[in-house]
Amino acid sequence: AVADPERGWGDRLVWRFPHSFAVLGPWQFYTGYCVLVSRAAASELSQLGPARAAFLDEMSLLAAGIEACFSPHKLNYELLGNVVPHLHWHLFPRSAGDPERLRPVWFATERAEADPAENQRLRTGTVPPAECVARLRNWLTANGAPTAS
Repeated sequence: AVADPERGWGDRLVWRFPHSFAVLGPWQFYTGYCVLVSRAAASELSQLGPARAAFLDEMSLLAAGIEACFSPHKLNYELLGNVVPHLHWHLFPRSAGDPERLRPVWFATERAEADPAENQRLRTGTVPPAECVARLRNWLTANGAPTAS
């Protein structure tokens, strides 16, 4: 999926940045939730060397797009790598009405692994996935986001 994001992510691919690519994540209860995946083979930010600043700029630009398109109360940034040891950011938009807004989203996603109803609830957002992708692409285009060559 890193070598060929279109093939790996299909219609959930949001943007191909020079140092990363953005995909719409599965948990759309958090409307606009995206994952930004590094193109470099790295598991830690410190391993990116001079490309680190560009990768972080791409993450910040994606975050600005999420904020502009979905107006979250708060945007949570998570860079873990415990399960998938490849550098990637989770950007979770949190709403003021989220009953668990003061807790990490991982408590809810863990419940979703064991409970089909919770899984469906967290995968279903108020905005269809194709529209989320379109809004973000339009914002990134209008704001001159760099693209991979």
